[in-house]
Amino acid sequence: MVIHHLEDCQYCQALKKAFSENADIQELAKENFIMLNLMHETSDKNMAPDGQYVPRIMFIDPSLTVRADITGRYSNRRYTYEPQDITLLLENMNKAVKLLQTEL
Repeated sequence: MVIHHLEDCQYCQALKKAFSENADIQELAKENFIMLNLMHETSDKNMAPDGQYVPRIMFIDPSLTVRADITGRYSNRRYTYEPQDITLLLENMNKAVKLLQTEL
């Protein structure tokens, strides 16, 4: 799970707060994910398949492929999540765990 954000971004800070306050997400993250927290943009185009916006959260499988089937609710910023999307993020985290278990 790769989280792209910027320290001075109000949207990133709001998502970070919602993420850290959700006990289910915290437990799932701790037990099932390797999390990469990027505070600076990368020049790797694979890490910005639909743009250089923040915040964005992407799920990467063991072959280092961005899972295009696990996205947020926006069609123009597929990997963005907002605080009100925390339930969707939790669903997507569970989906990523299940997909990995079936693929192994």
